[in-house]
Amino acid sequence: MGLRAYGSVLRVRGVVALLLIGFLARIPITATSMALTLHVVDEQGRGYAAAGLVGAAMTVGSAVGAPWLGRWADRVGMRPVIVLTGVAGSAFWLLSPRLTFAWLLAAAALGGLLTLPAFSIVRQALTAMVPEEQRRQAFSLDAMTVELSYMAGPAGAVLLATTVSPTAAMIAIGAGLAVSAVLLGLLNPPVRAAHEAPASDAPAVPRRAWLRPPMLMAYAIAAASTLVLAGTDVATVAVLRDGGEVAWTGLVLGVWAAASLAGGFVYGTLPRPLGAVALLAGLSALTVPVGLAGGNWWLLALALIPAGALCAPTLTATTEQVSAIAPASVRGEALGLHGSSLTVGMAIGAPLTGAVIDAFGGGWGFAAVGFAGLLIALAALPVVRRTRTDPALPVEHAETAPASLATKA
Repeated sequence: MGLRAYGSVLRVRGVVALLLIGFLARIPITATSMALTLHVVDEQGRGYAAAGLVGAAMTVGSAVGAPWLGRWADRVGMRPVIVLTGVAGSAFWLLSPRLTFAWLLAAAALGGLLTLPAFSIVRQALTAMVPEEQRRQAFSLDAMTVELSYMAGPAGAVLLATTVSPTAAMIAIGAGLAVSAVLLGLLNPPVRAAHEAPASDAPAVPRRAWLRPPMLMAYAIAAASTLVLAGTDVATVAVLRDGGEVAWTGLVLGVWAAASLAGGFVYGTLPRPLGAVALLAGLSALTVPVGLAGGNWWLLALALIPAGALCAPTLTATTEQVSAIAPASVRGEALGLHGSSLTVGMAIGAPLTGAVIDAFGGGWGFAAVGFAGLLIALAALPVVRRTRTDPALPVEHAETAPASLATKA
């Protein structure tokens, strides 16, 4: 299959436009945390704890809203969801610089609830547009665009906030979300394939029919992967700060992201997929010893490459598994829950790593999240074994099946 598989995916009508617009839409979304932090600290004169509260409020709102918005998309299509979240999200970012801290805290929760679900929109549309045998390549391309968004979004927020003002960064995010919503609305991505029954004709599928151990395992692996990634982010900054080389943070994280890009590309060319549990175990095990590199920036960058190469593949594998298991009529809700899992993992990973670093030092942050990921991978093994042997479970979507991951989002 190899590289030709990527070409086949990109030739599917609408895929290139979807990936490009999705990439642009995710840039302002990935910049939100940084912009909020700089606004609360620099313009409102409050501490990082207060900024963390605002960020947490938005995170909780986003985690709650993603499956609800996905379920709505299943029923009425993408465009109404895009219009609502585009208007609400843009309004929040354009008005929030004028809000007091108390009102900002409340508005952040609502803003998170109605965040433009660009990550889930792209994945649901790819599932509908691309044949099942080509979805691994499609989701690998998606994971690579997510990685690029995370490289551009936070850096752009910092640049605009430091050269102009945090308010300017927040207004830019609002404008970016508005433009993205217009482009996505014009594209109006499909929620199901042409051969799948429309929402009005599809029979109701109870959650107990699909929210079963294989799906729950995929959500757990997704959350564990972003827990490891968020912890690695924090631990990298801490180790470089301890070593007096914090100025190299951007370059070190850039090397890590480039390794993830390369890994995602290679994963899409493999003749057979690797299981999400195995990928998480590899990602976690390779993260544990990274702290041994110490505060030397180039040694740390080199140590991050092996684990980085498994970031995008792990996220791709979980996305592929969720899209394969979920019935078409509830795919938006299922992928929304997948997005919530990614968000929850990130929300847990950063404070967990911070607590370990405060108690034991920067290098132990890598070990903490690595061991946490390994424990979750081990806990998922019984589900993998059962899906291989129990005919009552969807074996065709088990870890080793061809239809079995950023971001990092």
